Amino acid sequence: MSLDKLSKQLQQNNNSDQAKLPPIELWNPPFCGEIDLQIKANGDWYYGGTVFKRLALVKLFASVLWREQDEQRDEYFLVTPVEKVKITVEDAPFIITQWRWLDDKQTTMEVSTNLADTFVLDASRHLTIDEQGNLYINVRRNLFAKVHRNVYYQWVDLAAEQSANQEKQSTEPVALYFYSDGQKFILGHY
Repeated sequence: MSLDKLSKQLQQNNNSDQAKLPPIELWNPPFCGEIDLQIKANGDWYYGGTVFKRLALVKLFASVLWREQDEQRDEYFLVTPVEKVKITVEDAPFIITQWRWLDDKQTTMEVSTNLADTFVLDASRHLTIDEQGNLYINVRRNLFAKVHRNVYYQWVDLAAEQSANQEKQSTEPVALYFYSDGQKFILGHY
């Protein structure tokens, strides 16, 4: 499987409406092996050891990115109507690099990824924390974005604190949280 062949297939099947993602969940192509494409922990995409310089090409491949996981494995694939190829993802395929409030009352937050995907943090988004304290948000199709350290510290600055037992002095952990679109997002405990 070559990168050029995969790119041509995707461009042929690319919908002119860039906001609409291809229906890869409906496709069931055969597995065609592994390709030397890596998404590094910092969000950079590499092919054959060389970084992708064209953001449009990265976005095209990201639109057909698929994740399969169970207890033993966590694997990523690029899926076209006729082929499915495995790629390597070091951490998460996306990085949350920016955020902003959509209203003056600071009740609804919009976030952006390194690939310019934007979405509102709402009840459909899941914020998870790994063992090292890194935050991840569901972007789409069980694909997560790691929250960049700068964004994390900005969120900590705006976060409220809540202990498990507000009435008494407690040794219970204190949660740092904020709300967006009526949904509570917990950044961690201390």
